[in-house]
Amino acid sequence: MAGIIILAAGESKRLGQPKQNLVFKGKTLLRHAIDTALDSACSPIVVVLGANGEQITIQPNKKVTILQNPDWPEGMASSIRLAIHEMIKQGAESAFIMLCDQPFVDTQLLNAMLQQQKDTGKPIIACAYKGAAGVPVLFNKSLFPDLLLLQGHEGARKILQDRADDIARIPFENGGIDIDTIDDYEALIGRQNVN
Repeated sequence: MAGIIILAAGESKRLGQPKQNLVFKGKTLLRHAIDTALDSACSPIVVVLGANGEQITIQPNKKVTILQNPDWPEGMASSIRLAIHEMIKQGAESAFIMLCDQPFVDTQLLNAMLQQQKDTGKPIIACAYKGAAGVPVLFNKSLFPDLLLLQGHEGARKILQDRADDIARIPFENGGIDIDTIDDYEALIGRQNVN
């Protein structure tokens, strides 16, 4: 079974407020990510909180494991390691890594990535946008040891660079839309009003 890791432990320093709580199309960005995961056939679903954890409200759901990362100041790698340990404990055969601030990720994309892993046999399925491979990304459990070796601010990108031959890519042009600043958020809301 494929699990889903939703990384939501960052402090949103450039934004000045927890990005997890920003509202888009009637839901917070984190709620959207969790609902997308719940609508998929994936299990387990793990959300990693860290900075601002006390300000982030998540409706309890027995299908969602919430982890509080005390080491979040180290960077994204600490959240990935914590979540991968949980995936191993729960017996996941593979795991998606998702961010909480990519509002255009949907269940259809996740399902297409699962199908691509079946079709290609590649251990990594990554989204392709802005000329590179990025998140969401699906890792077979054979890559879990590599993920557990990440340090500091290293995200999964380091593994994508080191294991380029092991990747099948799936186009996802909207993958480049994430929320790091208030300008990013205002642009997203403007886009919502156009659609």
